[in-house]
Amino acid sequence: MLAGEGVIAIWNGITPEGRADFYDWHINEHMPERVGIPGFRRGRRYIAAEAATHPEFFTLYETETPQVAQGIDYANRLNAPTPWTRTATAAFRDTFRSLARVVESRGPGMGVAMLTVRFDIAEAEALLPLLRAAAEMPRVTGAHLCIADRAASAVRSAETHGRSDIQEPPAQFLMLEAIDTAALDGLATADALVAAGAARPIRGVYLLEYVRGRTAWG
Repeated sequence: MLAGEGVIAIWNGITPEGRADFYDWHINEHMPERVGIPGFRRGRRYIAAEAATHPEFFTLYETETPQVAQGIDYANRLNAPTPWTRTATAAFRDTFRSLARVVESRGPGMGVAMLTVRFDIAEAEALLPLLRAAAEMPRVTGAHLCIADRAASAVRSAETHGRSDIQEPPAQFLMLEAIDTAALDGLATADALVAAGAARPIRGVYLLEYVRGRTAWG
């Protein structure tokens, strides 16, 4: 189960020259800052497990409700980025950021492996049978379906001002978690999603790098 009813999901790449600084900033400043915002419950960062997965990084923030991501506390941070944030994000490439509500979340907990699938679909609930079947598979620890607020996701802030890496956010996405990548093989395939009505599914398999729980932030 996810830790709340809302999520902020971010897929991004990084330039080679910005990589070391990205790790230092994300672990020591950015994620502690984010999970210190009222209503944020947990943050995680994953890295691509295979060459076919793009962008390279996936970051997930779990919030009490979807409204937290549109609240004044989060907006204040977005509109007052630290100098380090400006430097680190200047090296981002191909960034997709989605503010979403959780339609359904199943499973006993986090997994070290994460499959994300971004897509467009007229009725997201049509994917619930697929999600529920995946949640019952061996070694799968979580199955989650989310619908983005595309208008809210597209709002620019001082943090994203002047950045050319920002891409159109996905309308819906699926996340499957497991204890290893092999457990995700054959789940939520592009063919299965298209058969259920999803268009343009983009799959990525990631491995967990870092987790941060609720943090006090000054």
